[in-house]
Amino acid sequence: MILEFILDIGKLVLIVYCLRLAISSYVRVRDPAWSAPLARRHLAVLLILALGAVAIKLVEDVVTGESGDIDRAILISVHGLVPGNLTGFFKMITFTGSSTFLLPLTAAVTIAMFLAKRRFDAFVLSASVVGAAALVYMIKITANRARPSLWETEWYWGSSFPSGHTLVVAAFATAVALCVTRSWPRAQTLAVAGAICWIGFVGLSRLVLGVHWPTDVLAAACMGATLPLALSVAFDLHGAEKAR
Repeated sequence: MILEFILDIGKLVLIVYCLRLAISSYVRVRDPAWSAPLARRHLAVLLILALGAVAIKLVEDVVTGESGDIDRAILISVHGLVPGNLTGFFKMITFTGSSTFLLPLTAAVTIAMFLAKRRFDAFVLSASVVGAAALVYMIKITANRARPSLWETEWYWGSSFPSGHTLVVAAFATAVALCVTRSWPRAQTLAVAGAICWIGFVGLSRLVLGVHWPTDVLAAACMGATLPLALSVAFDLHGAEKAR
């Protein structure tokens, strides 16, 4: 199992490297004006490719059923390691990933950005959250993956795959981290660390509460973070196109 895991990681790294090389080569030959924006967003492009590759691999494992034993083992371990008296805390954490919490927060932050004349950031944030919510709905109605039933849990609608709470939080937190980094570069480390912690805790809360499998959470985090990154890079390229 360990050897298979190492091989999978190696394959993903190779795929990401080849895709990055192919994109760079294509841009240099077909549209050199995009070379500078892509160079500026080198890390973002790598993250998009890496997160996309991981998400595709997880989807494949879920569809083929290969992740079943690992999912079960991890979920049982989490249930055994986290004390029962922390359940209330993780319920509060999972609430921050609900539509009841995120929709008003997204609206408030978007309006604040518009008033501050940060229209690009406002669009990236709102489009990321709306896109994430739509993506969750579309995947859930087609995936039809049964939720865990290892112990008694609260009822949630739809397929277990992906974790809607984690996906939308990942989209929101990543978009905010990008906006903060663009406006206050010195706060980048704090913004990224805060986003990772929020996404991680929401994902963990879904496992502690027993309503999602680990692959549901990990794939959702990858998908959610990819949306604002891709939007940001796409608008940089669009700006370069208009400037010609």
